Amino acid sequence: MHSSAVFLIEFGAIILGLGLLGRFAGRFQFSPIPLYLLAGLAFGEGGLLPLGTSEEFVAIGAEIGVILLLLMLGLEYTASDLVSNLKTQYPAGLVDAALNALPGAVMALLLGWGPVAAVVLAGVTWISSSGVIAKVLGDLGRLGNRETPVVLSILVLEDLSMAVYLPIVTALLAGAGLAAGSVTLAIALGVAGLVLLLAVRYGRHISRFVSSDDPEKLLLVVLGLTLVVAGLAQQLQVSAAVGAFLVGIALSGEVAEGAHNLLAPLRDLFAAVFFVFFGLHTDPASIAPVLLPALALALVTALTKIATGYWAAKRAGVSVKGRWRAGGTLVARGEFSIVIAGLAVTSGIEPSLGPLATAYVLILVIVGPLTARYTEPVAMRLTRWRAGRGASTGPAVAEGGAGAEGETRGVEGEASAESAADAPYESVDGRDVLGRS
Repeated sequence: MHSSAVFLIEFGAIILGLGLLGRFAGRFQFSPIPLYLLAGLAFGEGGLLPLGTSEEFVAIGAEIGVILLLLMLGLEYTASDLVSNLKTQYPAGLVDAALNALPGAVMALLLGWGPVAAVVLAGVTWISSSGVIAKVLGDLGRLGNRETPVVLSILVLEDLSMAVYLPIVTALLAGAGLAAGSVTLAIALGVAGLVLLLAVRYGRHISRFVSSDDPEKLLLVVLGLTLVVAGLAQQLQVSAAVGAFLVGIALSGEVAEGAHNLLAPLRDLFAAVFFVFFGLHTDPASIAPVLLPALALALVTALTKIATGYWAAKRAGVSVKGRWRAGGTLVARGEFSIVIAGLAVTSGIEPSLGPLATAYVLILVIVGPLTARYTEPVAMRLTRWRAGRGASTGPAVAEGGAGAEGETRGVEGEASAESAADAPYESVDGRDVLGRS
C-alpha cells in the first residue's frame, strides 16, 4: 500500500511538473522539449531527487510515447504520398547519410575505438529524431509548410533505413558470422517490405476495418493495432517505431483524421514522458569527461544537417526561407541514436561510447528545437546584412532613376515569389500537401 501511494505521488508530480513546464514554454513561444529533458536530469541518476517506484512505469510510458509520435507522423501521410516522396527524395537520403554518418565514424576512429564502434557512432550521428521533429513541427505550426514534405521524406528514409542498419549493427556487436547476419537482415527487410506493401495496396481495406462512428471504439482499435504491430516488428528485429509509422500511413481519410484528433492528447502525454525518461537515465557526472568531443561532434553534425535540409529543399524548389527552416528542423537527434548507443553499451565494446553518445544527443535534442525556430530568421538577417554592406560599397543610383525603379521592381518580384514559395500547398479540392482536408 505504501509503495502504491509513493508511486501515485511520484508519477502525479511528474505529470503536474510537465504541465507547468509546458505552460511556461507556451508563454514564451518555444518548444517545451528542452525543459522536459532538464527535468529528467534533475530527477534521474545523480540528479537532485532520484525517482524510485515510478521509474519502471515511466520507462513503459516512454516507449509508448515514441510509438505514438511515429504513428501520428504516419497519419500525416497517405501511402501514395509516401511512395511518391521516396521516389523523388532518395538522393537527399543518400546525401544525408554521407554528410552525417561520416563525422561520427571519423570521431570514433580518431579516438581509437576501432571499426565496429565507428559504425555504431556513425549511426548515432546520422539519424535525426523523428519523435522530436514531429513534436517541433506541430508546436511551430509548420505541418502545412512547403518544406515539410522534404523534411518528412528524409525522416522516412532514415527510419526505414533503420530496418537495414539495426540488424547489421546487432550482428557486428554480437560478432555473428556472415550467414547469421544475412539471415537477420533478410528477415528485417522482409518484414518492413511486407508491411509497406500492405499499407500501399490494402490501406483502404485496413481503414474500413478500423473505421467506427464511436470515438471510444476507434481509439481502442487504432491504439491496439499500433501497439501489436510495433511489438511484432520489434520481435522480428525491425524497429517498433517503423512499425508504428507504417500503421499510420496505412490509415487514410476520415479514419486518419478521427484517429489524429483522438490520439493527439495521448501523444502529448506520453511524448513528454519519453523526454523525461531520456533525462532520467543520464547521469550528469558521466557527461563531463566527454563533453568537449561531444560538443565538437554536435557542432559539426548540426551544420551538416542544416546543409542536408537546405540542399534537399532547394532541389525540391522550396524558397530560401523554407530551405533554412528545413535544415534547422533536422538538427535534433534522439530516440534512434539512444537505441543504437544502448546496443553498443550492452555489448561492452567501448566504455566511453555510451556517455559520449548520451552527451551528444542531449546537446542536440536541446539545440534542435532552437535551430528549428531560429535558423531561418538568423540566416535571413545575416543575408540582409551582407546585402546591405554590398549595397553601401556599390555604385550609387540616382534617386528616382530607372535603375532605382528597376531595383525596386526586382525586390518586389523576389518578395512576391518568396511569399508564394513559402505558402502552404493547396490543391483545387482544398487538401494540403500532406493529404489532409
